[in-house]
Amino acid sequence: MLSCAGADRLQTGMRGAFGKPQGLVARVAIGDFLLSVRVRDQHQDHAVEAFRRAKFKFPGRQFIVVSRKWGFTNLDRPVYEEYRKTGRAVPDGVHCKVVKEHGPLSKWINNPI
Repeated sequence: MLSCAGADRLQTGMRGAFGKPQGLVARVAIGDFLLSVRVRDQHQDHAVEAFRRAKFKFPGRQFIVVSRKWGFTNLDRPVYEEYRKTGRAVPDGVHCKVVKEHGPLSKWINNPI
């Protein structure tokens, strides 16, 4: 139905008004991470600038946080570097395995790490 002279939009009224999706959304809680990226130290400034530009595309107030962790592991950078030197951290994809200091001595003697 076209109403008024020169109307260029078709009005549907109440037809199909119930239960129709309007778009895609994601449910996030306050404090959730929206985006996460892992880059080398030399590219950190470019990643922060990219996130600064991207945060305007999301509603609300967004913060950019640079992690103290090594990659996606749960180890801080100095701890990870120390563990890598001593052989306690073994790279495993994007994560790492931490070799425990518990167990029988025979296991440690035969362990090639």
